[in-house]
Amino acid sequence: MTEAVMVVIAAIGVFVVTLLVKGIRIVPEQSAVMIERLGKFRTQLDAGLNIIIPVIDKPRSVPWRTTVKDAGQKFYVVSNITNLDLREQVYDFPSQSVITRDNVGIQVDAVVYFQITHPQKSVYEISNLPIALETLTQTTLRNVIGEMDLDDTLTSRETINASLVETIDGAAQAWGVKVNRVEVQDITPPQDVLASMEQQMKAERERRARVTEAEGFKSAAVLRAEGERDARIAEADGEREAAIREAEGAAQAIERLADAEKAKLQRVQEALGDTTGDYLIGMRYMQTLDQMAGNQNVVWMPHSATDLGSFIGGYKALLGTAPDAPKTPEAT
Repeated sequence: MTEAVMVVIAAIGVFVVTLLVKGIRIVPEQSAVMIERLGKFRTQLDAGLNIIIPVIDKPRSVPWRTTVKDAGQKFYVVSNITNLDLREQVYDFPSQSVITRDNVGIQVDAVVYFQITHPQKSVYEISNLPIALETLTQTTLRNVIGEMDLDDTLTSRETINASLVETIDGAAQAWGVKVNRVEVQDITPPQDVLASMEQQMKAERERRARVTEAEGFKSAAVLRAEGERDARIAEADGEREAAIREAEGAAQAIERLADAEKAKLQRVQEALGDTTGDYLIGMRYMQTLDQMAGNQNVVWMPHSATDLGSFIGGYKALLGTAPDAPKTPEAT
């Protein structure tokens, strides 16, 4: 065998090995490859080992633009890929200038979370999926924020996100894409608006401080008044309770005195019998005389000396009839 034949055989062998190598396609997990035969879509290669016909079957190259951050700046990088990533992807595009309904220009930075659900549509229904998503998001963002005032845009991010997802997802389904979330990361008003907002916030904080201070003074005055009222009520309750107890004590004393007087009268009645009334009248008469005698400004005389003598004699006789009456010396 000549050297030329050996070279030809070796070349054929290399060609065959090359064809075999090119005919074997290993697709990573969660990826898909579009295969075209003579320029026409033939099949979709899923994850794992796949065999294609070299030269005739070729994977479709898809232009794909990604965003790269460098030193705080975002840059575009465009590359051609054959493996479509079927996982959820994040596309962060540069901030956009949007005008609100009250004619305030703001910068809005948003990010889109999407997932390819139909790889064939994402390749053949749209020329460049990331650019299409970015353009659709920008347009929808301008429409949504253009119908809102500046104050609403700053406080209604959840509403903006929900409107963006609903609109973008409805349009992206035709491209075989599912838009899961759209998040507005930052909203930046102009500097003059920011200065005005800062002044407004400062004035609002000062107003709240004054209101809080006034409420504190009011609460202190109310608490002080309530304390004084409670003190007066407690003092009045104490005086009333003392008066009640004093009255109850006096009533008990009177009751005991009455009981003692009653017991005394009962003993007198037991001792004197039917003459008890005369005894009591005489005692009262003597007490009255004693009281009148103690008044130096009064000069009194008995109505009749005979009556007075007879009364004194009767009183002595009455005392003499009492069994417990003490013995008195005979009057001279």
